[in-house]
Amino acid sequence: MASVIPAAGTLPWRRRDGRLEVALVHRPKYDDWSWAKGKLDPGEHACVAAARETLEETGLVVRLGVPLPSAEYPVLDPTGGPATKQVHYWSARVTGGSGVLEHEIDEVDWVDVRTAHSRLDYARDREQLLALIRAERADELRSWPLVLVRHAKATPRGRWSGDDRRRPLDAVGRAQASSLSDVLDAYGVTRMVSSSSDRCVATLEPYAVQHGLRLRTRDALSEEGFAESGEGAVAQVRRLLERGDPSALCSHGPVLPTLLGMLHARVGRSPERGEVVAEQLRVAAEESMRKGEALVCHLVGRGEDARVVDVERIDT
Repeated sequence: MASVIPAAGTLPWRRRDGRLEVALVHRPKYDDWSWAKGKLDPGEHACVAAARETLEETGLVVRLGVPLPSAEYPVLDPTGGPATKQVHYWSARVTGGSGVLEHEIDEVDWVDVRTAHSRLDYARDREQLLALIRAERADELRSWPLVLVRHAKATPRGRWSGDDRRRPLDAVGRAQASSLSDVLDAYGVTRMVSSSSDRCVATLEPYAVQHGLRLRTRDALSEEGFAESGEGAVAQVRRLLERGDPSALCSHGPVLPTLLGMLHARVGRSPERGEVVAEQLRVAAEESMRKGEALVCHLVGRGEDARVVDVERIDT
């Protein structure tokens, strides 16, 4: 049986003079035009690899947007045996970087989508391009992420005699928090809010410290605060929806289903994705998110107009 080689990449996009443009890369080794992509490092999440590979190949820092269709095709593994390469793709917006070519690429060219369609050397790469065009027509490319996080694994309640709000992460939880930091970086999170309980704060803290971000804590997102009234937790999500910034919110198992239900009511009307997205949110609420899990909600619009157009579940 052929082995699977996981990889990830992006379609960086921009609008210039009213036209949608994408960034193609040229690989001199194969003399082909394709998307920036590369293999996952051991233990690396696909979303993290997609942003990392884009930076390494193009010199551009990107923020991942809505996911695009994946691609699978036959290749040879390092031993020369048959393998299947599976590439996960995302739309992406450039947020920084020098643009200096750094890895296996000798040219990056921004072209309009019609030119890209004709220049791409592989038919499979056109699937992502067509999906990007459909997302643009549906006004879903200018999305922003709201990442709901269930706190990482903590010291069990039975082994903790102090105030439950002070219960710390264990070794597994600390590793999850470090992994989560890379995930939040891929989605360009700039605003963070957490339950005031230590295990939630510690889940987001590595990313906040790394990027010099303020980590806002709210008693309303704690189990204790939520038990008194759920309105405060819902209000925190409403505030994030009003701002429309790339955001992360960390809370607890008993709190998150209510927040997911609130987002379920805001699923976009897309006939292609609406039912799928609604089902993903329903399942996440009913089955309970796993400790350390991040649920990335891609939204368009702000405030009352905010709509969820796609969802990703990522285990750290």
